[in-house]
Amino acid sequence: MLFRAGVGGALMGLANLVPGVSGGTMLLAAGVYPALIRALAELTRLRLSWRPVLLAGTVAAAGALAIGLFAGWIRELVIGQRWVMYSLFIGLTLGGVPLIWRLSRPASPSFWIGAALGFALLLPMALGPPTGSAGEGGAIGLMLAGVAGAAAMILPGISGAYLLLLLGQYEAVLGAVERLKQVLLSGGADAALLTEALSVLIPVAAGGLLGLAAGTRAIGWLLERHAKPTHGVLLGLLLGAVLGLWPFQAGVRPQAGEIVAGRVLTQAEAASLEPAQWPVRRFAPTAGHWGGALGLAATGLLATTLLGRLDRDPESKL
Repeated sequence: MLFRAGVGGALMGLANLVPGVSGGTMLLAAGVYPALIRALAELTRLRLSWRPVLLAGTVAAAGALAIGLFAGWIRELVIGQRWVMYSLFIGLTLGGVPLIWRLSRPASPSFWIGAALGFALLLPMALGPPTGSAGEGGAIGLMLAGVAGAAAMILPGISGAYLLLLLGQYEAVLGAVERLKQVLLSGGADAALLTEALSVLIPVAAGGLLGLAAGTRAIGWLLERHAKPTHGVLLGLLLGAVLGLWPFQAGVRPQAGEIVAGRVLTQAEAASLEPAQWPVRRFAPTAGHWGGALGLAATGLLATTLLGRLDRDPESKL
């Protein structure tokens, strides 16, 4: 279970960097989700024992390491090769379906009702228009971003990065992570850069702790008292998340007169926007795009399927 927790935590960290991809979905696909929710629920009640601490610590450390190492790299891939990243995460997401099904057998009517409800809840977000990045906000906005990130970790199908985009904090948070990484690699000599990074990351972390404490208790209670319909909702969220990962979309340079981040651009503003701030549009894929996307999706599906077979009981303890 610890190996699975480490892999799931790393996938969660990477997923939370990609708009449209859910960190909770990756935990679910890795088979560590139910055990982690139970562990976090215990910890938020201050019932400390080594099993939940070890499990939650492994997931958190792996996620933080993945974010610290790959935040800048993932950001560039999402900007320049969005279809590659989304295709891979489609496969990784679908790998969680067999695990949820094993947890839910034999499926009851309440399971199927829950699945339909979860799918319907995610449908508006999944089929909404692609969204581009926005600018930096104040402490309240950053705390809300932290709550959104925590919700994404514990709610499969809800993308933390997508919610950061909606809240206008995506670039602010990833930029702060990258600046903190630069400070740490330089030995902490740049106090101004460190202050700039922490002024963003501390409110985000505070909001994340608040969202995590409230969310894990609620979901833990539902899994304990109403397991079948809750598993159904999780399956619906998982399948609905795939619809939101349509891979064939890319950033398009805006023109003067277009509305970006709530304002009408002038010619100079349109020319000066970085690719990360360009609006995202769907495009017509070529045969090469289709072949590459299917291959990447198959690779992701194989990876999470093999991970699920490491432990045939997805609810096993440490």
